[in-house]
Amino acid sequence: MATIPSLPSRDDVLRMARSTTDITGQLLDTAGNITRIAINTFDPRDGSGQEVLKVLRRTTAELAEASASPQAQEAFYRIVDTLTRLGTSGAPLAAHPVSAPAQALLTALGDSLLPVLDAVEPAVEEFATALGELVEAMSPLLPATAGLTAGALLALTPLIRAAADVLRDSSPELRRVADALTAALAPLMPLQVALAERAAAAGAGVVRASLQPLADLTEAAAATTKAAGPVLVAGEELLVAGLEQLQPVLLAGASRAGRVARAAAVRVSAAVSPAAEPGVVVSVAAG
Repeated sequence: MATIPSLPSRDDVLRMARSTTDITGQLLDTAGNITRIAINTFDPRDGSGQEVLKVLRRTTAELAEASASPQAQEAFYRIVDTLTRLGTSGAPLAAHPVSAPAQALLTALGDSLLPVLDAVEPAVEEFATALGELVEAMSPLLPATAGLTAGALLALTPLIRAAADVLRDSSPELRRVADALTAALAPLMPLQVALAERAAAAGAGVVRASLQPLADLTEAAAATTKAAGPVLVAGEELLVAGLEQLQPVLLAGASRAGRVARAAAVRVSAAVSPAAEPGVVVSVAAG
């Protein structure tokens, strides 16, 4: 005969009721907070909700107008056509037998590189921070660099277009060149493979024979560097001290060169200026 389960005690009932009440209260508080945020965001009294809706309407209208233009439609068509071509040409590569060794190679490289990446992560982060500071310091030069790059691209565009036209017109000749190279190199490929195998075997033997002396040499160099560490530190300190001594001289020389350049520029501008009075010579003493 099955036993009748015992009824929960009064304390258990009170505990479950208290837990249920607490959870319900938390849910109601959360729902109230969400409702309050929504009301504050779209409250028409302070204008925030109206501004949000105006911005959304304006943005939607501008996006619709821009996407409906012929230029945007042509750009979308080109993007879809390019992606379709890439997918069509890349699909056979994924199923090709050559892709299996490539995938295995990528997997092995990934497994081998993960510990290396973990080890160099702090150095990479520090380098990225320093690089960001360098870019921020060089920000005044970025507009000029962008202008020069744009000018170079504009200058190269006609050359690239002309080269494309020449190659397009010379398609039969290029095909003949490709066929001739293929016919000339095809008989040599088995020989090259055999030579590559022999070279790989010889290289492996050389590496095996040189690893032991290389390890001994590395240990000796490490011991020598460790022993000469104080001398190297002292040399670095002398070099830094010398640079600190030369810094005022270099700064004074640069300042004097700048003053001389400014004086020369003033004289040249005064000599070639059409508004300058005859007989008036502007001179700046470089002290």
